[in-house]
Amino acid sequence: MHRILRGLAPAAIVALGATSCATGTDAVAQGSSFDFVSPGGQTEIFYDPPETRGSIGTLAGPNLMREGERVSLDDYAGQVVVINLWGQWCAPCRAEADDLETSYEATRDLGVQFLGINVRDPQRDKAQDFVVDNQVTYPSIYDPPMRTLAALGGNYPTSVIPSTLVLDRQHRVAGVFLRALLAEDLTPVIERVASE
Repeated sequence: MHRILRGLAPAAIVALGATSCATGTDAVAQGSSFDFVSPGGQTEIFYDPPETRGSIGTLAGPNLMREGERVSLDDYAGQVVVINLWGQWCAPCRAEADDLETSYEATRDLGVQFLGINVRDPQRDKAQDFVVDNQVTYPSIYDPPMRTLAALGGNYPTSVIPSTLVLDRQHRVAGVFLRALLAEDLTPVIERVASE
């Protein structure tokens, strides 16, 4: 089933209107700030060596599950952070939820934190139901209008949901995935970044 869903991911990206939102080897981090460039075709990019990586801006917002609380990237200083953009309305997001949780459980003892960003869900309770139903244990920022995504720079393809970023311990972007993921795709990348 995962293999079938993985094969459908590129079609889902096109269906979400992401024809101009692919990545390639010339996606770059310029200066110390992350600046995403989408030259066409690829759905994943890695930034190596580490000194070429750029940092994202300030990322913080309301905690989806704990109203009145905020969650911030700064809460995870010194940790590898995996950021996943998702919506409860998104079929590929539902398909990858258990894989993301598997990767989180497999890597959290390495100093890894996951942080979701829930987008385009105007009904908070439906997004909360997604978290409960899929047994997601890591926090998410609740951001229906996608304001927090300004931290990813003006060129980040916000029309591609789900998408995932892997940040190194200095919170520089080490990798970007513009597709639904399997644990077997994501876990080795996280382990490599965590071992740096």
